[in-house]
Amino acid sequence: MDTFVLISITGVGLGALYFLVASGLSLIYGLMGVLNFAHGTFLVVGAFVGLWMSTQVFHTNSTFAFIVSMIVGGIGAGIFALIMEQLLITRLYNRHIDQALVTVGVALVVGAVLGGWFTNDLRLLPTPPWFINTVTIGKAFIPVDRFLYILTALALLGIFVGILKFTRIGLIIRAGVENRTMVTALGINVKRAFSAVFFLGGFAAGVGGVLIAAYQGGVTPLMAGSWLIYGFIVVVIGGMGSIGGSAVAALLIGITKQFVNYYIPGLGDFVVVILLVAVLLVRPQGLFGKVSA
Repeated sequence: MDTFVLISITGVGLGALYFLVASGLSLIYGLMGVLNFAHGTFLVVGAFVGLWMSTQVFHTNSTFAFIVSMIVGGIGAGIFALIMEQLLITRLYNRHIDQALVTVGVALVVGAVLGGWFTNDLRLLPTPPWFINTVTIGKAFIPVDRFLYILTALALLGIFVGILKFTRIGLIIRAGVENRTMVTALGINVKRAFSAVFFLGGFAAGVGGVLIAAYQGGVTPLMAGSWLIYGFIVVVIGGMGSIGGSAVAALLIGITKQFVNYYIPGLGDFVVVILLVAVLLVRPQGLFGKVSA
């Protein structure tokens, strides 16, 4: 029972990190139809901005410094995403092949630049001392940092749902997705609303990048690859454009991977791929996705 509790909570924590990566992908593709293979770059940019804040501005590993670094990392990634959208993506709406080629190019260029500046070695991200502590639930010792990942993911999930459902810009975004031409004819600036989506997606990835760096022990330009793949898997299983679906899929994948790796070491990734194939065969639009007309 103690092992079950430990694996479950650590799986939820891993799923929270997957959600932070996937939520931005789900927003950008599901709401705007932009196939963004540079999303992993947002994660890396956020992680490096957070690293810079921690090591060059605060010079400390306090809780306050880490939280501020996480937020600033998210803002830095959001600004980078916004710049990319303004310079490149606005010219490529409804041109999916061009979007894929351009965003892959951005990912390669930024990865090469960061690798040239900082090398691909893992650079330690200062974390608060309490990150090494554990909480006892029954007889299971749960790492405290997992709860930070979970709380951050829940907070961003609530923020995204609140913005999309209860704010004017969320109404414009949803209306623009349904009929962009009509909304534009009413004199509403849909482009500005879509730019806000890009910023939010980049912000979530940047926050996730800082937390992933804390989870894996440091920052490296190579961290984008595997996490981006899992982000796409989460979005496909959850359903394109469904934030709630991404949250459920991220939990499902995180918990499944932890249990499989515990009982059958090394097969976690394989089982996740099998799960992806099963969902695509049974429900191609994803668990919570809508069938296209």
